Amino acid sequence: MNVSVIIPVLNEEGAIANVINDIPKKLVKEIIVVDNGCTDRTADIARKHGAKVVTEPKKGYGRACLTGIVNVNKADIVVFLDGDYSDDPKEMSSLVKPIQDGLAELVIGARIPTEKGALLPQAKFGNRLATLLMRFLLGVKYTDLGPFRAILYTKLLALDMQDKDFGWTIEMQLKAAKAGMNVKEVPVTYRKRIGTSKISGTFIGSIKAGVKIITTLFKHTILR
Repeated sequence: MNVSVIIPVLNEEGAIANVINDIPKKLVKEIIVVDNGCTDRTADIARKHGAKVVTEPKKGYGRACLTGIVNVNKADIVVFLDGDYSDDPKEMSSLVKPIQDGLAELVIGARIPTEKGALLPQAKFGNRLATLLMRFLLGVKYTDLGPFRAILYTKLLALDMQDKDFGWTIEMQLKAAKAGMNVKEVPVTYRKRIGTSKISGTFIGSIKAGVKIITTLFKHTILR
């Protein structure tokens, strides 16, 4: 099965080479790095290390992911991976294998912090609240909203993803649950990112992300 990897990036020049180099090349057909308005050398470094670089000038994590999807070439499985080296790309096979074996359609990497400060308190709280609410409202037992995930390409297209920023991961999980998709979680190691977080690393970013996650949750449950 052809595997394409989508990596949204915003100023990750200190990490992107490590991320690309650690992706299992025998597993992956193409690596798509989405430049979401970088002002550093991230895009140039990504190209030098063999990635296909596409540009999405309008800011937004979800918007960058959508641009990546448009540029996928004949994939069976799509993997989403952050460009900050917090997740270990070497563990990608553990996300892809359940799909290859026909045991899942969406696999979410459930983050297990291996370093102090890898998952900040505000991120832990927001993650726990969101997963508890999904369990209460939809009866699904997610434990994480981790960005490291793999999904069948056809199922990804069927989800008709719309969110342009912080609600991307929870939108995917909510829509997958409502569509009755076979979803599994696998543990993945999670370490401190290289560089500065654009979301959970700042107070304002954390508040914005939290509000968007909760509003997205209620939009796809209570309001529908």
